[in-house]
Amino acid sequence: MDPKIAKKRIQDLVKAIKRYDQAYFQEAQPLISDYEYDLLLKELEDLEERFPIYKATDSPTQHVGESLSKYFPSVAHLHPMHSLGNTYHPEEIVQFITRVEKQLESGLDLGFFCELKVDGVALSLHYLKGKLQRIVTRGDGVTGDDITANSLLLQDLPHHIELGENFPDLIEIRGEAFMRKSIFAELNKRYAREGKPLLANPRNATAGLLRTKYIDPKLGREAPLSFSPYAMLGDGLSIPTQQAVLKRLYQVGFTAFSPSALCPGLAEIEAYIAHWEANRAILPMMIDGIVIKVNSLAHQSILGSTAKHPRWAIAYKYKPDEESTVLEDVSFQVGRTGAITPVAHLKPVTLGGTQVSRASLYNAEAIKRLGLKRGDHLFVVKGGDVIPKVTHRDERYPNSSGLPITFPEHCPDCHTVLVQAPGEAVHYCPNHQSCPTQLKKKIAHAAQRDALNITSLGDKTIDLLFESGLVRSLVDCFQLEEAVLAGLPGFQAQSAANLVEGLRAAKRAPFAKVLYSLGIRYVGLTVADKLTAHFKDIEALMGASVEELLGAPEVGEKIAQSLLAYFNAPAHRVEINKLREIGFIFESEAKEAVKGPLAGRVFVVSGLFSHYTRSGIKDYISQHGGRSVSALSSHVDFLVTGEQPGPKKLVRAKELSLSIINEDDLIKMVGEPHYLKK
Repeated sequence: MDPKIAKKRIQDLVKAIKRYDQAYFQEAQPLISDYEYDLLLKELEDLEERFPIYKATDSPTQHVGESLSKYFPSVAHLHPMHSLGNTYHPEEIVQFITRVEKQLESGLDLGFFCELKVDGVALSLHYLKGKLQRIVTRGDGVTGDDITANSLLLQDLPHHIELGENFPDLIEIRGEAFMRKSIFAELNKRYAREGKPLLANPRNATAGLLRTKYIDPKLGREAPLSFSPYAMLGDGLSIPTQQAVLKRLYQVGFTAFSPSALCPGLAEIEAYIAHWEANRAILPMMIDGIVIKVNSLAHQSILGSTAKHPRWAIAYKYKPDEESTVLEDVSFQVGRTGAITPVAHLKPVTLGGTQVSRASLYNAEAIKRLGLKRGDHLFVVKGGDVIPKVTHRDERYPNSSGLPITFPEHCPDCHTVLVQAPGEAVHYCPNHQSCPTQLKKKIAHAAQRDALNITSLGDKTIDLLFESGLVRSLVDCFQLEEAVLAGLPGFQAQSAANLVEGLRAAKRAPFAKVLYSLGIRYVGLTVADKLTAHFKDIEALMGASVEELLGAPEVGEKIAQSLLAYFNAPAHRVEINKLREIGFIFESEAKEAVKGPLAGRVFVVSGLFSHYTRSGIKDYISQHGGRSVSALSSHVDFLVTGEQPGPKKLVRAKELSLSIINEDDLIKMVGEPHYLKK
């Protein structure tokens, strides 16, 4: 290759890979498949090896791809946290074994240990004298994000372990945080009901949750993450093998999710690879390959690491189940909130045992990157073995005559000019008041079981009501009469009566479900329940400032801004007034307040505590009459701090002249040494 061409290709690859790293690690929104990414990275490594003069110090080949978050404090790793070198080719496993044998003394009985490569997010756990102190992401391999505040998401993580007297005081345990496939499926069902964009796969869902600044404790119960350990580090650690490490970790309380095996040589390694490639569907979590390690920790130490990868391990990754097919067309769907989603219409192809004719195209950037034209041959994979996705073009079939696919500038339904919020990849139709598709989906959202529970008001009925001109909004539905409905195609007297009765019953829905039925962006049923309990009636909620909204339990900046924008729209206030006139309940039922020594006091909790988990200390406050919220404001009375409290919270508390106390001070306020060890 000509050096000038190589230099340009290296520069292009570095730029592209950095952009993909940002989307994957920071935004949990991958722009290409793992397989495509690995091929690009491999191409860059090969070019840099051939033309080292063009290898930059900040090249993606020289460090782990994950960058740090602006929302969490940075922490230096106790030991470098390398990523694994990987391959898709069986012959490179043979090369790996040969390299290891050459580097170690000849005649050694090596032995390899094979583990499943869980498709999750790598974490480092720090235990001091058996107590969990800190949770850190991989970051750039040298420094990671301290996400200890989000530990409530990891429901099966032991907070205390008993390793024994022969172990050092400070232990680091590494592993993968992941979301089980069953929980991922349920979460996507809920997102579909709430009109939110579906999650692409469990790995992205895991990354997104762990990087969330404010976590609702209920989310930790509804979307818990699991942890599969794969390493233990510590000064003077005397465990001899990788197999013994995992056995000890399972003995002290970690869950054995990943079936592992001691493999003396290549034949056993190949059998392990083949078995789990054929049987990975039965696993509770997603895997994307297997990891082969030298079993002896002493031998691992001798082999050492490069700047990026350990020399004593390699990951063999399964190629995605993909098929090539023809792109026949692309449609652009309008969601309930106005989000525009491109969908590829494909010549039907069998993928993963099912026939696929439609697949996700992500967003406008993905269409532009692929340079799509009708008639293109494309590769399709099942993202996370769940959602079919277009990954890349099949270059064996050039297409010079197809019509280019362009992302629309106007809503495909109402033709309003689309908008794109800063920092977001999604385009929206802002015509929330008269875009037919949005209006229909808003009514369907309100009719679902978790909202107003109008079982007779399905999609086909809503379409019919729109076509007949009887309905243009949720309010219109409650003006319908049996006699008029009975005259519509497909309606009879009984079905008309059932719908009218269902609409009448919907008016008895509690305030939280009514608020949820309005379809406010980011306000799911859990948030609606928190808001209605906090503000009591719609007038208080509509009149709340951003600061007052942030004072509600678990309401973050994004939700607060969405609420403010919604209630500032005159049309939304008109709709709420009409619904109230119809008879809907827009106030919470009065409940007897919990009495106790903390009654009337508002608390914010930050840091790690000796006697409580963060959720435990919030329960303790609630049980004694107090109330805990997530954001500091003038309405807060106390900031309760433990070890490593949020520095911004400390500064803000001092600015507001709030009382800053520790957990012992809180216990003294209650007047009894009662600990909740949850």
